[in-house]
Amino acid sequence: MTENEGAERLRDLTERYGKLDGADLLRPFLEREFPGQIALVSSFGAEAAVLLQMVSEIDRHLPVIFLDSGKLFGETLRYRDLLVTRLGLTDLRVIKPEAVAVAVGDPEGVLWDSDPDACCAIRKVQPLRRALAGFDAWISGRKRFHGALRSFLPVIELSGAKIKINPLARWSKVRIEEEFARHDLPRHPLEADGFLSIGCMPCTNRVVPGDDDPRAGRWAGREKTECGIHV
Repeated sequence: MTENEGAERLRDLTERYGKLDGADLLRPFLEREFPGQIALVSSFGAEAAVLLQMVSEIDRHLPVIFLDSGKLFGETLRYRDLLVTRLGLTDLRVIKPEAVAVAVGDPEGVLWDSDPDACCAIRKVQPLRRALAGFDAWISGRKRFHGALRSFLPVIELSGAKIKINPLARWSKVRIEEEFARHDLPRHPLEADGFLSIGCMPCTNRVVPGDDDPRAGRWAGREKTECGIHV
């Protein structure tokens, strides 16, 4: 799709499905609108299991794209494997940054400290662009209660020329917790240690007890709030 075609498609899809969320939104996109042309992008982070569970009930063969930046916690990699097995997901696609790009742009492996935006571009933004090249649409697990740039997140949006849906955009933290309990989903092992939003190891800190912002531990002390794949 061109961007103009994408904008027209977005208007049509929003008119038909914009009031839906959760599985009610996912199902028509997977089964009717973009069969074989849509993927879920998952961090396998603290709340990821809810959307993965939802997808597994509709189509466990849906491509699930996981960005392995090379800087992730070992706990995240093990949690990923646990959820994939538990939910019966059959098409996990582990995407890594190009070795040449890392060698040229981050030869010492510490670019995250001096220029986190450039680090994210090499390790996440560029790899995801390649991974999504063959798809017309993709799914994210972002939610409005995460605040900042996500506060007014639409359930359906345009990402370049691709349609992107956010089935949990309107969901509250309470509703997420209810889904964990209802399906007896395992928690990310780092949550119990105070990590409420979990990304790359150098740029993820524990959240101070009582902090209302679940993403306060990401890029703490910087103005940066997003890795760039959603911007």
